[in-house]
Amino acid sequence: MTLTIVFYEGRCFTGRRLEVYGDCDNFQDRGFMNRVNSIRVESGAWICFDHPDFKGQQYILERGEYPEFQRWNSHNDHMGSCRPVRMHGEHYRMQLFEGCNYTGQCMDLCDDCPFLQSRGFNTNCINSVRVYIHTPDSFNYYRITVQRSEHTSCSASLTTLVTDAL
Repeated sequence: MTLTIVFYEGRCFTGRRLEVYGDCDNFQDRGFMNRVNSIRVESGAWICFDHPDFKGQQYILERGEYPEFQRWNSHNDHMGSCRPVRMHGEHYRMQLFEGCNYTGQCMDLCDDCPFLQSRGFNTNCINSVRVYIHTPDSFNYYRITVQRSEHTSCSASLTTLVTDAL
């Protein structure tokens, strides 16, 4: 499946557009300014950054239409880079921890959960994460963090948590 996201300079999908099919570390390198006022995610899930080189505020966007930047919870129209969220299989289990180094309140997830507090996770911050990817024989352990690296203290906001297998 080809993953596609389309960025528009104007609100409601108007103005110049940039179509992206994979990692894009700098919109300006493709002749597109860092001003984005609407986005259409045609397939896949994407993590977008308000600065080039996958830096700055992160936004997770799923398939759908975002006619103005407030719809993806941004405070401005800055957007500089993006990459697709790579899925590593259909079956997974995640453990979210309140504290660093896998301590504190823990929650297990094995399906979509749009609002963690509805399942009893009573904190606004996740500081460490473990993800297990299912194979036919067992769950294999992978450490998952906000960026491809090892972090036992990631201080990720619940709205910006992204996973990417090492």
